[in-house]
Amino acid sequence: MGANAMTERSDSLHPTMSSEGDAHLRQQDAGFLIRGKHVLTSSEPEIISDGAVRVVGDTIADVGSFADLSGRFPSCAVLGGPNDIVAPGFINTHGHFSEALVTGIAENYALGDWLRVLIDAVAPRLDRESAFIGTLLGGVQMLRTGITLTNDMFVCDPRTTPVTPGVVQGLEELGLKGIVSYGASDRRSGTPVEDVFAEHAALREAAAASTLCRFRVGIATVAAQAPPMFARSVDFASSHADGVHIHLHESREEIEYIRESRHMSPIAYCAQNGLFASPTLAAHCVWLADADIRLLASHGVGVAYNPVSNMILASGVCPVSRLRGSGIKVGLGVDGPASNDRQDMLEAIKTGVLLQRLDQLDPAALTARAALRMATIEGATALHLDTAVGSLEPGKAADLVVFDGGSPALANVHDPFQAIVYCAGPREVKDVWVAGRRRVADGELLGVDVPALVRESRRLAHCLAQRAGLGALSLLAASG
Repeated sequence: MGANAMTERSDSLHPTMSSEGDAHLRQQDAGFLIRGKHVLTSSEPEIISDGAVRVVGDTIADVGSFADLSGRFPSCAVLGGPNDIVAPGFINTHGHFSEALVTGIAENYALGDWLRVLIDAVAPRLDRESAFIGTLLGGVQMLRTGITLTNDMFVCDPRTTPVTPGVVQGLEELGLKGIVSYGASDRRSGTPVEDVFAEHAALREAAAASTLCRFRVGIATVAAQAPPMFARSVDFASSHADGVHIHLHESREEIEYIRESRHMSPIAYCAQNGLFASPTLAAHCVWLADADIRLLASHGVGVAYNPVSNMILASGVCPVSRLRGSGIKVGLGVDGPASNDRQDMLEAIKTGVLLQRLDQLDPAALTARAALRMATIEGATALHLDTAVGSLEPGKAADLVVFDGGSPALANVHDPFQAIVYCAGPREVKDVWVAGRRRVADGELLGVDVPALVRESRRLAHCLAQRAGLGALSLLAASG
């Protein structure tokens, strides 16, 4: 079953409400209430005990006590429960749907060699079908862990038929919000620059036609683009995009190469050449001098902290405390399915806290409350979207996640922030709402035939691995 066939199955794959009852909820003028014993707003007040959120259409209309809202709106249906925890939908600030079909491989490589032996082998062989199926596969996992918006960079070689619109198609099928970008590079010889910008344009057009997506200009790394292409990327971003998505200072080798070839750090190069004039999200930012941090802060650059992939690739530890202490907004990212490899935001949140504490040998290095803010409103601010998403406030998008208070893991909640960060896993994600649409109900994804998706992904992944010659990587891992 290819992409076209899956698209035609609109009865099972198109985002829909869970039932006629859900559709009726959306049509009611008064909306409906989502109740929780703890409503964590990522705003003020941070927590409302025995609270509720009133949703009307795709928007949050009210946030307050359940007694008040149910009294004022007695006709509203009530979802959630008296022991549940309600929180803003999580914002994944960095990922790569382009890696969805090559998970669990090439574990023995640091970043530079990992890019060479895996990503460089896969990128020329990705097409629109693999983009579509990979987005569905990764997006299902994201929704099941409470992600309602993801910032993606699809890394592939340009082809005659544009590849990246398949990402937008997949996000629309899932009902998952996305900021989409193409990880442009002319690092490999023979890459036509005009084809690269045609891919940018095709993705921008697809995003403009979408109800859920926005377009950013993607730059794989400073080192991945020769100066002429980088300059053109800066110009394109200034006039044709909502911002920029780039990897910065992920490894020491990257910094050393740019210092030798361009006589400054990658961050300084971006600042000097005007990239930061556009809203910029920088992924990783592991190896930073004080001067680099000052440049990020002065230009309002947001940072995506990717603790799991940084550990798997042995890249280092992002200095989260230094960044946040300098006023830089830091969000959390699950990164790509080939370098994490789970698309699990709850794992990223917990690991992100623990890694900071271990690195600094300080149990107060990063708190559960701060980590939850990074996964919600700080991630939204890092992406310059904090007026629309990231917190439970009237007028913002109705993007919410409900944690099951009946789960054994959440049977005894003494501190709801710590309960989510340290206790909850995907099984505790009960309901997920994106723009007022329920995408997960009672832990099950709605509107997608997941078994059919898994079967189709296996076919594509097998073909991709064969074409890319990835069998040797599996054998190497087995011999280790």
